[in-house]
Amino acid sequence: MSLTQALSSALSGLRVTQTGISVVATNVANAETPGYTRKTLGLEAVAAGGASLGVRVASVNRELDIYAQRQLRTELAGSSYINMISKFRSQIDRLYGVPGGTNALDTRLNSFTNSLQGLASDPQSIAARQSVLNEAQVFAQQLNQMSADIQMMRNQAEAGIGDSIDRVNMLLQNIESISTQINALTQQDTEIGSLLDERDKAIDELASLMDIRVVSVGGEQVAIFMTSGISLFDRQAAQLSFDERPLSAQSSWNINDALRSTGTIKLVSQNGSSMDLIADKAIRSGQIAGLVELRDDILVKAQAQLDEIAHTLAFAMSNRTISSTAASVGPQTGLQADLAGLLNGNSISLTFTENAGPTTRQITIVRVDDPSSLPLSNSLTADPGDEVIGIDFSGGVAGALAALNAALGPDVQFDNPGGGTILRVLDDGVADNVNINSLSANVTTTAITSGDSTLPFFVDGGSSSFYTDAISGGREQKVGFAGRIAVNASLLDDPAGLIQFASGTLPGDSTRPDFLWERITAATQFYSPETGIGGSNTPYAGTLVSFVQQSITTQGTAAENAARLKAGQDIVISSLQERVAAASGVNIDSEMARLLTLQNAYAANARVMTAAKEMFDMLIRI
Repeated sequence: MSLTQALSSALSGLRVTQTGISVVATNVANAETPGYTRKTLGLEAVAAGGASLGVRVASVNRELDIYAQRQLRTELAGSSYINMISKFRSQIDRLYGVPGGTNALDTRLNSFTNSLQGLASDPQSIAARQSVLNEAQVFAQQLNQMSADIQMMRNQAEAGIGDSIDRVNMLLQNIESISTQINALTQQDTEIGSLLDERDKAIDELASLMDIRVVSVGGEQVAIFMTSGISLFDRQAAQLSFDERPLSAQSSWNINDALRSTGTIKLVSQNGSSMDLIADKAIRSGQIAGLVELRDDILVKAQAQLDEIAHTLAFAMSNRTISSTAASVGPQTGLQADLAGLLNGNSISLTFTENAGPTTRQITIVRVDDPSSLPLSNSLTADPGDEVIGIDFSGGVAGALAALNAALGPDVQFDNPGGGTILRVLDDGVADNVNINSLSANVTTTAITSGDSTLPFFVDGGSSSFYTDAISGGREQKVGFAGRIAVNASLLDDPAGLIQFASGTLPGDSTRPDFLWERITAATQFYSPETGIGGSNTPYAGTLVSFVQQSITTQGTAAENAARLKAGQDIVISSLQERVAAASGVNIDSEMARLLTLQNAYAANARVMTAAKEMFDMLIRI
């Protein structure tokens, strides 16, 4: 090796060492910068004609554990999802309260039933009557407030979805811009480590918002897909939209845009076509998936629980059963009932046996005054054993006969003897294909002095009407009823109605308060599986008191499970972040050791240059 070669090699060593010191300085300066990855030099020897000419920087490398990074992004989606669920679950749990707690829902209901029991013990007591009304108002107002809080949380979720979609679009645009810069600088053979860090940081945040899969497409370029396979970025960013709306208890998502009253997420393609990501269930995890589940499922079920409580409470106190009497026409036999008090939403129960099986069929006929609401879903009632038939009674019993006879076939015949309010049901007579077993009507009492123990204690405060679970516009009155339930103003004006159910009722008669207490605490029924308690085939059955307790327990258990999952996910995230940091993070001690090595190398290369210079000087002096 000539002196010139030695000088060239030493000079290249100085240049590389200077670059190395610059990299160390950058690492140290960014030791606490989020998303920064430690940089190292990739070196290669320079040679020509078989002779070494020194060294040069081949690349500035990012130290990165690709597998840990991929796993972290997957878990970030799961972590953001469960964090959002846990946050809202804990709020719902606080609304319902601790079982038996001072302000818990079951405690308020127990206070109301205890006041009824106190009134039954002393019906003439003015204080006892007022106590019943006070406790009823407190319970109704608590349901009102809880319903308002649930809807506030739904609106927060709706707004959160909108904010998240805006952030997704911003991140995708940022990723597109950075990728364009990376492509341009790569062609110029310029260092791009900082841009790659910036892009990874954006991708990591995107991964927390929705579940994604990142694919390398060469040349430091990537494509980003949802795990459902839908492309979000492939050289060009996709555009997402969300039509945020104000929500109420009646608001629901629907695949049909004309029926939908909540916002939905759409991906708009370059040709202008759009894809509904909620309808396609394309977003499966991440913060957005959690918010959608809260808005459309978890909070809807919480509202349904409150509505079911309000519905059951109102019906338990106001609804009475109209029994039937035997009827016959020639060889045909059956039953008949007076439907004079049947209101929109009230029902008729009919059972008959098809003798060929034999098979017993249980039919629930629901009065509907709005034909546009027909047909009704079989899930309208919680009873898994009945068949629901909606019939338009707006024209009276006579007007409903054609629909009734068409609904069950020729073996079961309906008629209206005398053209009044009597509904008669007959079998097929001699053919003996069916036998009519039972017939009754469930009607709502609307008068304080009704002649029986039932009482319209609670009404629909939103419309100042009696609560009958009327069906209009395809929606039950029950939906959102918890937010509107109120004590009947007539009772507040005259508490004597708590006792006096007929004109001759004595002031000390405990019949009505005894009846009301029994209907709340002892009468059992099925509860809608839409509450999230029980299933469609095995609905929860019990008293109102037990259902309230079950609702509180269900919410508490759900909050506890979500918190447990969050804690587990936090451990996973922490572990993966430590792995990523171990590979990519800056260790100050290591960098200082590296700096010392570079200083020594720089001094050594400088010494070589000094020696070469001295030798050149010696040659010149000869």
